[in-house]
Amino acid sequence: MPGPPLDILHTIFGFSAFRGVQEQVVGRVMVGAHTLAVMPTGAGKSLCYQVPALAREGTALVISPLIALMHDQIRAADAFGIHAAAMTSADNNRAETVERLKRGELDLLYVAPERATGEAFRNLLSRTKLALIAIDEAHCVSEWGHDFRPDYRLLRPLLDAFPQVPRLALTATADRRTRADIAVQLGIPEDGMIVAGFDRPNIRYHVRPRDGVAAQVKAVLAEQPGPGIVYATSRAATEKLAEQLSAKGRPILPYHAGLEPQIRQRNQAAFVRSEEMVMAATIAFGMGIDKPDVRFVAHAGLPKSIEAYYQETGRAGRDGEPAEAWLFWGAEDFSRARRRIETEVEESRRPGERERLNALATLVETAGCRRAILLRHFGEDPPEACGNCDNCLNPPEAIDATTTAQKLLSAAFRTEMRFGIGHLTDVLAGKETDKVLASGHHRLSVFGIADAAELALVKPVARALLARDALRADDFGGLSFGPAAKAFLKGEEALRIVVPPKRSKRRDRKGSVDFPHDPLFEALRARRRALAAEAGVPPYVIFHDSTLREMAALRPSSLRAMAEVPGVGAAKLERYGDAFLEVIREVEDAAA
Repeated sequence: MPGPPLDILHTIFGFSAFRGVQEQVVGRVMVGAHTLAVMPTGAGKSLCYQVPALAREGTALVISPLIALMHDQIRAADAFGIHAAAMTSADNNRAETVERLKRGELDLLYVAPERATGEAFRNLLSRTKLALIAIDEAHCVSEWGHDFRPDYRLLRPLLDAFPQVPRLALTATADRRTRADIAVQLGIPEDGMIVAGFDRPNIRYHVRPRDGVAAQVKAVLAEQPGPGIVYATSRAATEKLAEQLSAKGRPILPYHAGLEPQIRQRNQAAFVRSEEMVMAATIAFGMGIDKPDVRFVAHAGLPKSIEAYYQETGRAGRDGEPAEAWLFWGAEDFSRARRRIETEVEESRRPGERERLNALATLVETAGCRRAILLRHFGEDPPEACGNCDNCLNPPEAIDATTTAQKLLSAAFRTEMRFGIGHLTDVLAGKETDKVLASGHHRLSVFGIADAAELALVKPVARALLARDALRADDFGGLSFGPAAKAFLKGEEALRIVVPPKRSKRRDRKGSVDFPHDPLFEALRARRRALAAEAGVPPYVIFHDSTLREMAALRPSSLRAMAEVPGVGAAKLERYGDAFLEVIREVEDAAA
């Protein structure tokens, strides 16, 4: 037995103390208690099962949804000297892994839920000493969750076959209803739920109406160094965006389910190893990536829900360093989403999906703090302002546009709800276009009733009404009433809209990802890059940027001093310590 959890944390992982609720979670696992831990991405969920896996007798079984994620975790475990393996369709050493498992040589065994629920696998485990069973991405077990996986729903018999083995469910994204469902489905008692909070203070949130999204994303890339992910809403949009962004000279690759598997794998591997690449992707990309140094995530369209948005933006800044999240949305996103709910979602799930979409509308339209809305959605009571989102840093103007909304809705009604925003604007402006005259709309009571100030608001008002389901757009752009229209027309509900502030040529960079240039830090990164290429692993597997920054600040002159740098465990110290000490000496000698 390697020793108590705190000793393992220091010796193996190089940290002197647990963070946040880690100690509480590890403590429950150590005494054999079943636990659901809801912890934000970057809070160190993996340590919550890795430390007990080393401290308890036997092998820890980790159930994970994606092969890529498992292999990423195994690479990281190997770097710390932890014995880990996976049994997946992509692993051709299954017989060897089974033998290692039987001999008790594995600290961690990763499997997908599809394998974990099989009878043959359960029989294999019955001949094995299990330290614990960890269920990663546990929100997949819940029908209320945003990424439901039916095979997760079948895990309970496996868990109940080993009642004395502590089960640990882990997720970053679960609201109250989802948390309760996870606990019931996995047999975790109510007092076994630990919710660490959802705030990711290092991420700065920005939301903008979409207006030439390629140019908007290019502007982000121009200001944002380091690796990033740009999410598009379809395969075609992903390919187009990758092509448009490539003109900036930054390495850009596409990723979506329509690519050949080997191309997807190659592109993903290139991104994981890169310190500057941007991936243009559908949401098929990301969950399987444990890359800590992603500096920004941009959405070129509306995500499916606040839970999905939180998880996808959470792929930025997992190392705790400053990162940014950008969302560019359009009214048509809401129209498409509402049509999908009514035509593709089973009836019993529609109320919940509508609720999620309305929550997204509140997020994108607010003039208040974005972070506060995100955190309230997950049941927290945050301050009114976070100081690190676009609206807090540069408060927008919010105006009452109820009268303009009523005029637009009236115009849609009088024109029999068959026309788009362009035609309705012409009618409200009193323009005698050929289409207006041919339709007889110059004779309507709404013809010419909007003044210049109101006409300037028609597009943002239409966008707001579409987001709130007061207007709906058909496949041809024709606008008709949604269920929320009546309240606005009758004056029972006011419409306040945000006038986005003009974008300055230089944004406020407070709290951004810029760091002062440090020759030693850059030299350490260069050595890390060379060692990573030699070992065939991503640079962050050797050391995170945060560890290199500590190294550059502390400038250890011996292996003993190097061991005190956070993130330098015993295996890494033995493997890489001398190489980085050499870099420190060289830079100091050059500066002398």
